[in-house]
Amino acid sequence: MRLTTLAKLVGLTLTTLTLSSAWALDEEAQAAKDEGMRLYNALQREESIPYLEIAAEAGDIDAMFYLGKASHSQEWYYRAAQQGELYSMLLLHDACEKQQLCPDDGDDWVEAAIADALPLAEAGNTNAMFALYPLYATQGYDAEPQYWLEKAAEAGNVEAQFKLAGRVRDGRAGYPDDTERLNAAEQLYRRAAEAGYPRAMSSLARFLHDQGHDDEAWQWMVRASEAGHINARQWLAYCYIEPDEEKNGMCQTERNPAKGWAILLAVNEEAPNIHIENALSYFGDSDEITPEQREEGERMMEEWLNREPPLSYFPMKFFGP
Repeated sequence: MRLTTLAKLVGLTLTTLTLSSAWALDEEAQAAKDEGMRLYNALQREESIPYLEIAAEAGDIDAMFYLGKASHSQEWYYRAAQQGELYSMLLLHDACEKQQLCPDDGDDWVEAAIADALPLAEAGNTNAMFALYPLYATQGYDAEPQYWLEKAAEAGNVEAQFKLAGRVRDGRAGYPDDTERLNAAEQLYRRAAEAGYPRAMSSLARFLHDQGHDDEAWQWMVRASEAGHINARQWLAYCYIEPDEEKNGMCQTERNPAKGWAILLAVNEEAPNIHIENALSYFGDSDEITPEQREEGERMMEEWLNREPPLSYFPMKFFGP
């Protein structure tokens, strides 16, 4: 018998379609998973591997999936897929043909994933609904991907709302009238943002800025920063340093270069990335921040370090259409 979703083994109510482990991790393994996920979500993928390995070896299915992504390991995808992890099945779509890593009861991982997800989606599981979007798209289905994306969004899945908002905004969801299209995109971003999804908060801020609503745009950018979104936190820093720059039109704050410098330093410490490195290099040689203000920022940095929730890009499990 092919190993399918945990839901088929322990009941529909237990699945969240991260398809988490059927047993609780011990304290050490849970701490390792938490740190591994913090690093993974900040795009520190190589650094996340040893932590995720501990949780994956302890049986955590999420950790198996993310370890597979971080280490580009088909073996970990396969182990997660055997426990019903749908996105691992998606990423194994050609592994049966190329590496003889096949489902126990067939030769098509994606069709196996659809067979597992569909009854859950029809029973109301919004994560299963959303998973069907990339699964059907990968198989070349016509109407099914959009149908399940819309169903998931209507049912309150924030990632689906965010994904659908982007498709609507970009004119890929059948809205011939621009006003109707932009209104629909805004409402989708707003639903996800108001439900607490940080990527939607940040995107709503940029959307509102493009529509000329900078006061509300600034409020949402601040909220996205407070929710841990790395791009929003960086934008906050730029606003404190150069609030009057034309490119920073949504910045509704007084100039405070020391505070902006402190934020840049803190992000670089917690979630280093090329944009922060470039900003530190640029502003380090710029007249926008005086040496005294940089020194003050260094003293303030601790205020911005290791806030909760941790800094994250909030990556989805797939990069779909």
